[in-house]
Amino acid sequence: MKIAILVREETMQRCTGKGCLNAFFQKKESFAGYEDEIELVTFTHAGGDIDHKIEMMRKNGVDAVHLSSCMRAKAANYESLAKRLAEYFDVVGYTHGAEEGKERAAIIIKKEG
Repeated sequence: MKIAILVREETMQRCTGKGCLNAFFQKKESFAGYEDEIELVTFTHAGGDIDHKIEMMRKNGVDAVHLSSCMRAKAANYESLAKRLAEYFDVVGYTHGAEEGKERAAIIIKKEG
């Protein structure tokens, strides 16, 4: 299974990605449910040309996109981005920490169609 992680652009100004990457490589928290091998194909922020990023993820065979926990906590477009990504990918709306979150629960959507 090919995975992409999208993080909040503003948070990346000060974040090293350690929480997201630890959860991925240790296959814990939001990644614990994957039984098969997982491959990290994309680790980038959700800013910039998101249409191009979606197209590149599709071209590179991404199966699931995890929106980082900072996206869930602070991004105003969290819900709309998750729905948009679900047109092409399974979407898991957090990477590490509790699935419930402090402000809102994680969005988990299977790919449409």
